[in-house]
Amino acid sequence: MERKAELRRETRESDILVKMDLDGSGKISVKCDDQFLRHMVETMGRYADLDLIVEASGDNDHHLIEDVAIVMGKAFRECLGDAPIERIASALIPMDDALVEVAVDIVDRPYAELDCPDTLYAHFFRSFAMSSGITLHIVVLRGYDGHHIVEASFKALGRALRAAVRLRQSELSTKGKPKVKSR
Repeated sequence: MERKAELRRETRESDILVKMDLDGSGKISVKCDDQFLRHMVETMGRYADLDLIVEASGDNDHHLIEDVAIVMGKAFRECLGDAPIERIASALIPMDDALVEVAVDIVDRPYAELDCPDTLYAHFFRSFAMSSGITLHIVVLRGYDGHHIVEASFKALGRALRAAVRLRQSELSTKGKPKVKSR
């Protein structure tokens, strides 16, 4: 079973291409004008140990960051398929002055509760959670340098996602998979 996706989003504000393989070997290629966003997406991909290609351009930082998060979230969701996974995981990452914990539940109940000193990157995390359908909590235990806090958050998110997508023999939920019927 391949857990891969390729998605493109083209609007008047941005043009985003994301190729993702959850079972990759950590090959990352990110091309975008915002170098901090490039660094954060590369960091998340590396810590998640997935193969990731992102090509992104946008008319301003807000649209670029938001749309990259949306397309990455949708690609992540598509990669999951129906195989049973660990689903719930967390990671604690120290980075200089920062200590950040991220917890995820890969369930179709999107929610984001975030400690993030940068509103653009809080928007990234929220957009990623909403478009991927995950529950995401980011807690800053300490730190004063916003760059270190944001980077530790991306590292912790990558680690938590890597653990949460591990394949299982059976479904973890006590409810089982929901069955949706159309009329």
